[in-house]
Amino acid sequence: HPDSLALAAPGGFSGFDLETMAVVVEIGPDSVAHPVPDVREVGVANSVVDGVAVAVSLDPDGDNWVVLSRQLDDRVVELAVETVPGAAPGEANVLVEVGGSGRWEALTGLGIDGTAENLDRLPGFTSFPADYITFFPDGAFWRPQGPISVDDVVEGGDG
Repeated sequence: HPDSLALAAPGGFSGFDLETMAVVVEIGPDSVAHPVPDVREVGVANSVVDGVAVAVSLDPDGDNWVVLSRQLDDRVVELAVETVPGAAPGEANVLVEVGGSGRWEALTGLGIDGTAENLDRLPGFTSFPADYITFFPDGAFWRPQGPISVDDVVEGGDG
């Protein structure tokens, strides 16, 4: 509306530390929160949300992240991170196919080094874990050792 002052408010740095947040992927009735510290620990989160194989990848030097589909035309890939020495900030990681030859840019999903297929981007958003629990009580948290339910987090205090 032309009289709305809220839309004219200047944007700027939010002050939120990505390390205190989770990247949430919501597909159909399911959602999974991927806590940023856990994703950083392993480099890339290989996850499944409502039957869709996804990967959450982070910029090792900043606050950029992306959600990618792990489904290619003929297979689902498991991804790992390869650090590229001397690469520019934000380009230090490459996603590699575990047990295969596929290679992708970590923040775009674009195939590199002869990999013809790209990984499709999927929607996601960030949330504080406590807020995720409030708004997605039937959701799950991704952990490197396997997903855990919101109920287990609330009961065990692992949020």
